[in-house]
Amino acid sequence: MRVLVACEVSQKVTNAFRVRGHEAYSCDILPTEGNPDWHIQGDAFDYIWQFWKWDMLIAHPVCTRLCNSGVRWLHERNLWDDMNKACEFFNRFRRCNIRKKCIENPIPHKYAVRKIGKYSQIIQPWQFGHPETKATCLWLEELPKLKPTNIVAGREQRIWKLPPSKDRSKLRSETFSGIADAMAEQWG
Repeated sequence: MRVLVACEVSQKVTNAFRVRGHEAYSCDILPTEGNPDWHIQGDAFDYIWQFWKWDMLIAHPVCTRLCNSGVRWLHERNLWDDMNKACEFFNRFRRCNIRKKCIENPIPHKYAVRKIGKYSQIIQPWQFGHPETKATCLWLEELPKLKPTNIVAGREQRIWKLPPSKDRSKLRSETFSGIADAMAEQWG
């Protein structure tokens, strides 16, 4: 199966599919932290629409203006135009011509939901072998909901407590390996 993992630098999801024998590629405007042979550096939409035939898309669009945790800044900093652009970027993935799709983002605020629609499922890292909480929403098309693989006790809210740093947003957005493995195992 040919899988495009859009907006992924870490290659966690890409590698999970590769290990299971799929032809998976990450795609981002930034260089990968993983194997450059399996990474397309550029605009994902150039590769979705024009050149390649994909069986599945897993997209991780930027969540900064869509997530519930940042809704207060829309009013305080007048970031409505930024939110509208983020919604349009998100919806481009929904409209693309790949049958099986998963678009991943944190819990959206009500203004984003009006434009991007309601998610299909909420998952947590602790359902997939990680002792942490970080609610993650999945918008699924022609894919089943993910089933928990390893429920863990002793859950911690570590991610949102990360101190300010140049890597904070990257660390907060990285996919947990247990979730990536479940995607590849259950959807591959």
